[in-house]
Amino acid sequence: MAKQNRMKILFLCTGNSCRSQMAEGWCRQLKDDLIEAYSAGLEVHGLNRYAVKVMAEAGVDISGHRSKHVDEFKGVDFDAVVTVCGHAREHCPIFPGHTKVMHVGFEDPPKLAATAKDEAEIMDCYRKIRNQIKYFVESLPDALIQEPSCRAAGG
Repeated sequence: MAKQNRMKILFLCTGNSCRSQMAEGWCRQLKDDLIEAYSAGLEVHGLNRYAVKVMAEAGVDISGHRSKHVDEFKGVDFDAVVTVCGHAREHCPIFPGHTKVMHVGFEDPPKLAATAKDEAEIMDCYRKIRNQIKYFVESLPDALIQEPSCRAAGG
């Protein structure tokens, strides 16, 4: 597929600090020929340092990313929006046109790491979610095409 014909996908979460950033990073690393990836949040929480660290371990540099509010993408015609947390799913804005909206929930790494005893346990919590997100991204774009629960905005 030529780069200009790539699908535009937005990964959306609450704060655009961790899960959606990981998904964007994986997508750019693994699917850049097929997908033009973006990420945003319903709020802006800043980039999570542990997300940056575990992605770097896997060879994906997201250190240059920044936390973005979904409103920055008003007017962008996305083919799909993937919500990666329950809050984003419940509060997902309506996107124009025939944008498919799909929910693929991942646990919140900071919440998983809240009871960690040390840095190694914290990193393991983030690695677990990083790997789950990678597995999902590897299924793209087919997962979007085959997903029966996708809903088109306004439809």
